[in-house]
Amino acid sequence: MTDQTESEIVHRTLDPDGENPTVQIIEAIMDLEGVDSTDLPTIYDCVDGMLAELFSNPPAPEAQMEVEFSYHRYRITVEQNGTAKFVKTG
Repeated sequence: MTDQTESEIVHRTLDPDGENPTVQIIEAIMDLEGVDSTDLPTIYDCVDGMLAELFSNPPAPEAQMEVEFSYHRYRITVEQNGTAKFVKTG
């Protein structure tokens, strides 16, 4: 078993009322990796609109819903309040 160091875990806050959350994830990965969006694989196959649904039609706050998926060497967790965690996996 390997432990994750704090440098491999990044926290960001997405804007649930702002730009498409999938675009916000892509922008975060671009920033973390120092790459252009054309260098990244399509995210649609990984998350398929679930993030937009989490923000556009959120459940009650006490439900504490989150979406977790893998994308471009990261395990990403997004909570309904916009909190996002990026854990480097490769």
